[in-house]
Amino acid sequence: MKHILTAVLMTTALVAPTQAEDAICYNCPPQWADWASMLKAIDEKIDVQMPHDNKNSGQTLSQLLAEKDNPVADVAYYGVTTGIKAGNQGVATAYKPKGFDEIPEGLKDADGKWFAIHYGTLGFFVNVEALGDAPVPQCFADLKKPAYKGMVGYLDPSSAFVGYAGAVAANMAFGGDLTNFDPAIKYFKDLAKNDPIVPKQTSYARVVSGEIPILFDYDFNAYRGKYEEDGKFEFVLPCEGSVRVPYVMSLVNNGPNPKLGKKVLDFILSDEGQAIWTNAYLQPARPVELPKEVAAKFLPASDYARAKAVDYAAMEKAQKGFGERYLSEVK
Repeated sequence: MKHILTAVLMTTALVAPTQAEDAICYNCPPQWADWASMLKAIDEKIDVQMPHDNKNSGQTLSQLLAEKDNPVADVAYYGVTTGIKAGNQGVATAYKPKGFDEIPEGLKDADGKWFAIHYGTLGFFVNVEALGDAPVPQCFADLKKPAYKGMVGYLDPSSAFVGYAGAVAANMAFGGDLTNFDPAIKYFKDLAKNDPIVPKQTSYARVVSGEIPILFDYDFNAYRGKYEEDGKFEFVLPCEGSVRVPYVMSLVNNGPNPKLGKKVLDFILSDEGQAIWTNAYLQPARPVELPKEVAAKFLPASDYARAKAVDYAAMEKAQKGFGERYLSEVK
């Protein structure tokens, strides 16, 4: 019996290393930006398995900082301002995948501590049928009307990057800039009178179900709803204008599987990886042209002209102060 037990233990020890092909990505939620397709491709194309992870950007950075001395994740994905923070606070390390040099300046850390993998444009993801008799809103100002009471959702801007991006867009819409968030604070105070829904994490399914009829979200999620879900969905780029923002990734500093982490990042930034994002209605970070059949599903270029890039480093510097003001003055 002792010999059998020893054999079993030895067999177990020999089998265990096969788990080395598992990599951990913080904030790779399958319902966001069609990470589901990317995770499947990573599994099938490079034989690396990454479990789903539903953190938001702020939660990801908090976890990385908490685990700084004993990291669990290999790679991380977040909004650009959080990626800048991760690099500055030592939880992201320098790595330049092939294709890094093709990413435009301003959308990557010079040393490779973070780099853009795709872009989105902030607007309204609308479940038209869930609006009832209310018209599809066209402007940020519309959402303050009584007709939309209890219908508007936005992710917590003190935690989730898309929530902060929505705040930046609304702030600019009413005359603010990255040094003056008074217009955004006033807007969210006004919106609070309309009983908004303020989740902390991605809420795609809640829009599809009709629980949140109008969500501050990116075009890629709205187009996914419009073209791939049952029901009637629209993407609205607000009449006052909006912002275009990148999402970025990093190799985690001292992560448990750096070789696998690099392998994953190499694939995501490859031609094949970037093409997957275009199928999910995202603009890739590298200059890869959208397939014609995908480009035809976007709003006209004249609408996208209202969406502006911003100084992302300045946006990062302003994020903490805005988050504190939001929590103290609005929430």
